Order: sequence, then structure tokens, then C-alpha cells
Amino acid sequence: MDEQRIILERLYESVRINSDECKIVRLSKSEQKRLGNVLRKHDSPAYDRVVIFSRLKRLRCQVDVLRCVPGLVFIEHDACQNYMRTSKYHGLYSRFYQRLPWARVVSSGAGVARRLRSEGVDARFVSKGYDEKLIMDLGRKRDIDAAFLGSVNGHSYQERRRMLESIATQTDLLVTRTESGLQYVESLNRIRIFVSADVGMGEYMVKNFEAMACGCALLAWSQGSEEDSAMGFEDGKNVMLYRSADEAVAKLRQLKADPDLVARIALAGQAFAVERYSFARVGRDLARTIAEPMRPWPGLSCWRRAWVRLRYGLKT
Repeated sequence: MDEQRIILERLYESVRINSDECKIVRLSKSEQKRLGNVLRKHDSPAYDRVVIFSRLKRLRCQVDVLRCVPGLVFIEHDACQNYMRTSKYHGLYSRFYQRLPWARVVSSGAGVARRLRSEGVDARFVSKGYDEKLIMDLGRKRDIDAAFLGSVNGHSYQERRRMLESIATQTDLLVTRTESGLQYVESLNRIRIFVSADVGMGEYMVKNFEAMACGCALLAWSQGSEEDSAMGFEDGKNVMLYRSADEAVAKLRQLKADPDLVARIALAGQAFAVERYSFARVGRDLARTIAEPMRPWPGLSCWRRAWVRLRYGLKT
């Protein structure tokens, strides 16, 4: 995808080197909307797996094409919107994946994967991660006590914005944005306590891992015991977790008053992020999950096989 903030080239490369054989095909926006042409061009039946990482809005009208792919796997970083009542995609992920019952969905949320499984989808959990070649502790002086870096605009971030505003009215919390890349990394390296507010999202966003990897002590909105356990987050050890604005304020004040506690959580969190959430580790987990045995492909009816051959030129 050509407009995303996070560059995932190293994640793709990690998947490639952890697979017996893997070809990476980068698609433009227009190509993502015309997958039939792409599958025909690259002779998709020659592959054991066809892994797609795109947006639901570009996939949902291409079910006829996707039904032609036996080893179909989706990497899914946005399916949390399926369970967000305020999202325009509420329920749409479930309906889409239920139309492709043999396909595998690799979700970045443990709870999301469980809920999709309960709806009949072959959903597996592999977390998001961070680019360890870009995101790192630079050893700089930390002159910002507490901050959040990122977007608070847009419909999906309403609860995030309200939470951060509530915390900021009671404490000295900086809420700002930076350019991607080096400026973002340098800004993270100035922060002692990173305050994350993934409220209502049901899973942890990438910023949490990036902040930990850069040596910030992470104060994060808890996504619930299931997600916290799946992520390996331990309150008071490698992160600090909160479940309300009042608890966030109390824990932020506790951290500011105890530099030794901040240092302990920052060091433990950094070591944990490096071990568990680097692209090298996440790519290895993705490769393994992609390769695991899949549900049998139901095949195509005679009329559907004739239709896709006529319409898209696909071999089935």
C-alpha cells in the first residue's frame, strides 16, 4: 500500500526469509481494485498460498475473484473496526470473511481473532510489530516528561481524543504530531512516559511497541485481560495499564514522582518489545501461521468456473 504511514518492507522481507519460497508482489491502488488481473498475471494456481494485505473497501467487491484461490490468506490489521459500533465497517469484516470460509485471516488482535473464530472464520492471532532498524533507543536526553504522538482527528479516534484531553486537563501531558520517520523516532527518544489511548479499539496499536522500543515507559489503556495476557503486558512490570481517566492521572502522577519506577518499566518494556515485537520476530510468526494446514477449498461450480474464466481469464 502506497499511502500508509508505517513502512512494512522489513516485515515482508522477514516473512520471505522465514518461508521456504516467497514472492513479494507490490500493488498500486488500482491493481488492488483489480485482483483478477494480478492473479492471472502471476499464475496464482502455481502457489500453495496467496497472501493478501489490503483494505476491506478494495476487497469486498471482488469475492468472485477471491473464491478462485484455494490457499487464500489475509493479513488483517484493521478488523478491530468490525466490532466498533461507531465504525462504518461495523460487522462488514464478518460478512466478508464468512463468504470465504476456507480462507485464513491472520488478525493483529487476539480478541478479534477469537470473535471471528466464533463466527466460523479460520482466524489466527499474530500481533503487529515495529521496524527494529528504524525504531530504537538513541540514548538521548529525555526532556519531555509525558506525551502522546499521533493523530487524534478522524471518526475512529474520537474516544482517543476525549481520553487524552481528559488526562491533559489534569496533568502536564503533551499531545502532538510529528512527521514520520526520523523526526518521529527522535521525538519518541525525548519522552520519558508515553501515554497511549487506544480506547474502544479492542487491540493495541503499533505506537505502543514503538514507544517501548525507544525506551519510553509506556502508560497504556488496557484492552482487557484477554488482550493484555496475549500481548504479554504486565501492569507495573513492563507497562503501566489504566482503565479510566482517573486511573491514568493517578498512575501518571505516580510515575512522575518515582523516577526509579519509570526507569524499571522503561528497561523491562524495551527488552520485551525487542524480544517479542520486532519485525524479525513478527515476520517469523506470520510465515509459520501462513504455512499451517488450511481448511479444504470447496471449489467452484461449473457455471462459476466458466464465468471467472470468461470475465477474468483465470485458470481454476
